[in-house]
Amino acid sequence: MTEKLKGTTTVGIVCKDGVVLAADRRASLGNMVLSENVTKVFWIDDHLVLAGAGSVGDILSLVRLLRAEAKLYRAKVGKEMSVKALATLTSNVLHGSRFMPYFGWFLVAGHTGKPGLYSVDMAGGVTEDRFTAAGSGMEFAFSILEAEFKEEMTLEEGVKLALKAIKAATRRDVFTGGGVTLVTVTDEGYKEWSEEELKGLLE
Repeated sequence: MTEKLKGTTTVGIVCKDGVVLAADRRASLGNMVLSENVTKVFWIDDHLVLAGAGSVGDILSLVRLLRAEAKLYRAKVGKEMSVKALATLTSNVLHGSRFMPYFGWFLVAGHTGKPGLYSVDMAGGVTEDRFTAAGSGMEFAFSILEAEFKEEMTLEEGVKLALKAIKAATRRDVFTGGGVTLVTVTDEGYKEWSEEELKGLLE
C-alpha cells in the first residue's frame, strides 16, 4: 500500500492584537523527504485560517470543504463566520468522517471580534488554546512555547516565538524542515509573511 505524504510541525499563538499560525514546509513519504515546499497553513476567509499536520491530500480536501462552507455562510448570514463556529464546523466534519477519517490534526485560528485559536483532532475533539502545537515535532515546539509564552504578547513577539518553536522542531524532528510558512490574522485581516520580512524580524 502506498504511504501518504505526511510529517510536519504546526504552531499557533494568541497575541493581544492577533493570532499567529506557523508551519514548516517539508512533506515526507515514509522515511524519504519528498518535498521541501509544501503549504500547510491555509486562508479560509478574510479573518479565518487553518493549519494542518498529517496527510497532505486529506488536509487539502478539508480546506476546500471549509472554504466552500465559509463562503456559503457569508452568503446566507451576511457576515463572516466566527473562529469558534469554524472550529465547530471542522469538528463536526471530522467526527462525521471518523470511520473513514481525515488523517490530520488541525489548528483553527482567526480574529473575529477577538483573536481565537482551537486545536481539532481527527475524531473531532476540540480544545481552545492560548498557544498550541501539532504534528511530528510538536513535543519540541511545546518545550519552547511552554517556557516562553506570555499573556498579552504583541504580534511581533508572537511571530518571533512561533519561528523559534518551529526552528526547535526542525533541529530535532527528521520529518520537520524546509523553511517556514507564517501567517498572522488581526482585525485588519489575513497576512502571509514573506521570507524577507521574517529574516528581517529575526535580525
